[in-house]
Amino acid sequence: MAMTASAAKTTYRITNWSKYNESLVRRGDVTFWFDEAVIAAWKHENAERKVGRPFVYSDLAIESLLMLRELFRLPYRQTEGLGRTLVRLLQADVAVPDFTSLAKRAGKTKVSPPSDQAATGPIDVVVDSTGLKVYGEGEWKVRQHGVGKRRTWRKLHLAVNPQTHEIVAQVLTDNGVHDANQVEPLLEQVGCEVQTLYGDGAYDQWKVYEGLEERGVDAIIPPRKNARIKQHGNDSADPLPRDECIRQIRRDGRKAWKQSIGYHRRSLAETAMHRLKSCFGGSLKNRTLENQQTEVALRCKLLNLFVTIGMPAFLWS
Repeated sequence: MAMTASAAKTTYRITNWSKYNESLVRRGDVTFWFDEAVIAAWKHENAERKVGRPFVYSDLAIESLLMLRELFRLPYRQTEGLGRTLVRLLQADVAVPDFTSLAKRAGKTKVSPPSDQAATGPIDVVVDSTGLKVYGEGEWKVRQHGVGKRRTWRKLHLAVNPQTHEIVAQVLTDNGVHDANQVEPLLEQVGCEVQTLYGDGAYDQWKVYEGLEERGVDAIIPPRKNARIKQHGNDSADPLPRDECIRQIRRDGRKAWKQSIGYHRRSLAETAMHRLKSCFGGSLKNRTLENQQTEVALRCKLLNLFVTIGMPAFLWS
């Protein structure tokens, strides 16, 4: 019996495997992340001042060591050891901060934005959130004995450029913060004009629509299944975009609406989250929120560098 078109499984193959394979190799090249420019700017510009207690190590030096920590998933002590080894191999006459200094500076160092989008625009963004475990039992213990009391996580909110797959904004919050409350903080981080925002049903709130309208951003957000039309069709005012979505869904169905409006681009945010957890794990190593925010910012920056080095090109069949 012949397989129908709907039952046939879509397959794909990578067409630039040689180039993509080389990009995967370069991800582990230490010289790519720790070059001579970092050594040149190793000390803080005010390190020679006698007044106060200036930082000896620049933010760039601390950020580089912390990026190596995230790249290779190291504790602070092993990060110090790796830094000593690299400085010795490069024959650089600089000192490496100890692990306590790295831990203290991690919460105070301002990490540069994950993506420099100031020169481009306008762009579309897709937003979503995911959980990162801080501490708690493993999956086996939970399956066998249930969830214990000491189990918590943080919530990572991401804004992704669907064209380049880069993370253009990120916010780390407690697990009780609603997704809709983080739309404004995410958009404030984007360095260029945003044209369209894609989000799931969690962002279907009037404060989100009103905030996007003030910014001139189009919203591609599916209304809830029990959503009602706010403004009557005979009203003299301009129709509300959300009301028009509800009318189209009632007329054509939700699936047809998603296909016609291109809603499925939103899934690229989930792809970015899967890529982030695949590369760096689904838990956080630090215990304080300030250090965790730096940890997540560095992971997003590293992931964007991975994308810049090389991405696979697919041929669907």
